[in-house]
Amino acid sequence: MADDSEYTLPRAVALAWGVAADPQRGPKRGLSIERIVETGIEIADEGGLESVSMSAIAGRLDFTTMSLYRYVTAKDELIVLMGEQAFGVPTEFPDPPLPWREGLRRLAAELFAAYSEHPWLIDVPIDGIPVTPNQLSWLDQGLACLGETGLSSEERVAITLMLSGLSRWKATVYRGYQLASVSSGSTPDQLDASVNEMMRELITEDRFPALTSAVQAGAFAPDASDPFDYALELFLNGVAETLQRLEDGAPKPEPRSLPAPPVPKDKAVREAARIRRDAETALREARRREHEAIAKARERAAKAAEKAAKRQ
Repeated sequence: MADDSEYTLPRAVALAWGVAADPQRGPKRGLSIERIVETGIEIADEGGLESVSMSAIAGRLDFTTMSLYRYVTAKDELIVLMGEQAFGVPTEFPDPPLPWREGLRRLAAELFAAYSEHPWLIDVPIDGIPVTPNQLSWLDQGLACLGETGLSSEERVAITLMLSGLSRWKATVYRGYQLASVSSGSTPDQLDASVNEMMRELITEDRFPALTSAVQAGAFAPDASDPFDYALELFLNGVAETLQRLEDGAPKPEPRSLPAPPVPKDKAVREAARIRRDAETALREARRREHEAIAKARERAAKAAEKAAKRQ
């Protein structure tokens, strides 16, 4: 078992907590980690995360690229600090605290607002539970919302992480809408109308029976309800049901983990799996063409019968 005293914090985490040497190899007048991070955020806000580089930041600050490495050792380290700064902290909740459901709704809205203000945050990789102070403040807020519910610590953590995931996914889709809107010059409602019309034109009941029914019912129309708001309410309803079971003294449902399918190491097995997937794809395509051919044959037969009836 490893000795905890031997553990060393990653430098980016240590910098975020203010416990790392700053800078590493002597200061450069007029330069600081704060200025580097703020400039990185400015560049990311303007052109996305892919536009951020040590050379771009150095150029904007009028320093050499090498001078930045006295403060941050790598771009990955910089991105951690940029994300920490851009997320900030959630609004302090009132005293007395909000009811748990209202508090979680508010937290989800603030998370979505943070992603909307800095859309590039969506592209920052997630490699585990947050460990920097600002990120942890969001987790802490979620746990506090559920503090008086009687849920276990593990349950409160799971609920808060799920809430964060819903907010991130909603921001991801909305960013896609914004980018598509800018590139096409259309409003989001116009985009929804276009998608709805395209789906009506492209999908067939033979191939996509359930989807056809949803399109015909207006599930993708511009005036359809926000699916993410609906998903959030369903999620909160599940939390409410669990809390009601606690009050009633009923046992809570045990979470069931779905094991990940094993990844075969044998190359022959992987190749066989690929061939099977390709065959299944080809079969679906063949069935689609068969349905189209049958439909066209029926259409021709109907036209022929109609012509024959007219000749009689």
